[in-house]
Amino acid sequence: MKILVVGRGGREHSVIMQLEKSKRVEKIYAAPGNGGIENHATCVDIDEMDIEALVKFAEENGIDLTIVGPENPLNAGIANAFQAKGLNVFAPTKEAALLEGSKDFAKQFMVNHDIPTAAYATFTEAAAAKAYIDEQGAPIVIKADGLAEGKGVIVAETKQQAFDAIDTLMVENAFSGAGRKVVIEEFLDGREFSLIAFVHENRVFPMISARDHKRAYDNDEGPNTGGMGVFAPVPDITPEIEAYATKEVLQKAADGLMKEGRNFTGILYAGLMQTEAGTKVIEFNTRFGDPETQVVLPLLENDLVQVIEDVMAGKDPQLVWKDGACVGVVVASKGYPNTYEKGVALPENEADDNTFIIQAGTKRTEQGLVSNGGRVLLVGALGDDLDIARKYAYENLRAYDDSDAFFYRTDIGITE
Repeated sequence: MKILVVGRGGREHSVIMQLEKSKRVEKIYAAPGNGGIENHATCVDIDEMDIEALVKFAEENGIDLTIVGPENPLNAGIANAFQAKGLNVFAPTKEAALLEGSKDFAKQFMVNHDIPTAAYATFTEAAAAKAYIDEQGAPIVIKADGLAEGKGVIVAETKQQAFDAIDTLMVENAFSGAGRKVVIEEFLDGREFSLIAFVHENRVFPMISARDHKRAYDNDEGPNTGGMGVFAPVPDITPEIEAYATKEVLQKAADGLMKEGRNFTGILYAGLMQTEAGTKVIEFNTRFGDPETQVVLPLLENDLVQVIEDVMAGKDPQLVWKDGACVGVVVASKGYPNTYEKGVALPENEADDNTFIIQAGTKRTEQGLVSNGGRVLLVGALGDDLDIARKYAYENLRAYDDSDAFFYRTDIGITE
């Protein structure tokens, strides 16, 4: 098979490394890829939002399967465009991807289909939003309605922080229109985890649980990011909790999408909070999570190509998982998630017997590998248990300890 993976981040690098293991794969293309992906696939200089060019490339190169990584092309209708040409694509349509594309739509959808989630209200006027915050108090959660690369969520611990978030999103337009409408949610207290599933119409096949550390700095301090590190599986998320989340969240979502004529094929991601009142949804994504994918897929025993084909054919892929755990720690550019410098040479560090490296914001130049984003790479490790996996991952991160250009959290994978 010839496979095209659309995207340029760590998620796509991880997917490609898994695809590469399949004996059924003849060639992998990535559009546009990054400095690490080019070691595993042929990178094609086509932007992930240039849907017309991607369709043309797939047609001209006899692509058997296209896998779409990022949310923006999904919400722009890349799956619809591929399907219109009779091309095989593992990705939800624009109509189904709205579950991630609009926080307001997602909240209404959850209420309509009896999916447990936090109480909320939606606003298009800053003054009304601030009046609601004044009435509700803090802590409280402010979310940009549209796509904001994982950075459009502010957990405000005080009313003033919440007012500032409204100004940032609605008045200053920090996320290019994504915050013209905001969702304001009840703050949920508990333990966060994610559950990702392969989905085709009403058939749902969950993967193992993962926990992403969103805050920029140790002890869950600092601003929200796209994710600073992750581990899987999560010891405190029991099989009973996973079964409940599968039935009451993922299955209800798949069924609800079908009822609304938004039949879903692809990856459905539920960001969840385990509260004293039970499991509640924080958000839905309609693609592989980043960085969760980077620790979940290395634990998958199955051939990923076969899994996707089985799912698309309506068959049970019979998922099998390795024993042990996987931990991944993100190396980020100093200043992320705010302003940071690009084009900085990366220290020499390579995967060893115990670790793997997933590149995200990198670019290969004549001078070598340089940074090209906020989250630069992830160092991951498999181990017999979480402590061993953590030990291996952090041993490989020493190359960054004296860096003035990069930073990483030192507490990824600590569960207490």
